[in-house]
Amino acid sequence: MIPIPQYPLYSAAISELNAVQINYYLDEDNCWALDIGELQRSLQEARQYCNPKVLCIINPGNPTGQVQSRKCIEDVIRFAAEEQLFLMADEVYQDNIYAQGCQFHSFKKVLFEMGPEFTNNVELVSFHSISKGFMGECGYRGGYMEVINLDPDVKRQLTKLVSVRLCPPVSGQALLDVVMNPPQPGEPSYEQFMAEKNLVLSNLAEKAHLTEQLLNTVPGICCSPAQGAMYAFPRIEIPPKAIEQAKNQGMMPDMFYCMRLLEETGICVVPGSGFGQREGTYHFR
Repeated sequence: MIPIPQYPLYSAAISELNAVQINYYLDEDNCWALDIGELQRSLQEARQYCNPKVLCIINPGNPTGQVQSRKCIEDVIRFAAEEQLFLMADEVYQDNIYAQGCQFHSFKKVLFEMGPEFTNNVELVSFHSISKGFMGECGYRGGYMEVINLDPDVKRQLTKLVSVRLCPPVSGQALLDVVMNPPQPGEPSYEQFMAEKNLVLSNLAEKAHLTEQLLNTVPGICCSPAQGAMYAFPRIEIPPKAIEQAKNQGMMPDMFYCMRLLEETGICVVPGSGFGQREGTYHFR
């Protein structure tokens, strides 16, 4: 089960593994929130043709930029426990929170605070990366996953699978060590580290707010607040004649829009069809 819109790596991996992609839709009219009722609808429909095993959550969202509330995370954990689903928590943008009143809550922390009924039974893996967040250096590749309550035999096979792969470059490994062990109060580099971190995050917050404001002044574009991560995912209205012309050229309408935007302005954006969207709606990231 993956959110729509989603990060395309998930649909690609599902296809590569010959697994079944189960879509659940985020609520665009409510800042791309996750709705438990939508999870239940998606799961029940999928059980008519497959046996769902995994629920993937992206928080903060990519490409939608939403940040889930603690109550939402608790509801998701209860849902996973009731339906015996393995939880995958993609939390690589956890440092990037911009909207007032929003706060990042890790699935592991919430799980461990919900009591032994959930702490000892819900299977969870969470992900983090050095190429995103405030330290986002996309040329550096490195990250980690933490698994909770995974069957020991399965964990052994997972360790074996990871061990035979090539490791990230040395620079990425060094950066990951710094990310996991940042300067602490009283250490010589702490003040400079915090100043640089806060500067990066405050600049990103300002740009997120500015992006939302500017996009919503353009006729035919509607942009939800970018609560976190590094993206906005505005909805665009495409006239019927443009949709028809796109079909004549064998292109999705939002791809046609993005190509024309690039050709006429030099602005490069990614069409929403690459991430998934409700039928009849068009977006770009």
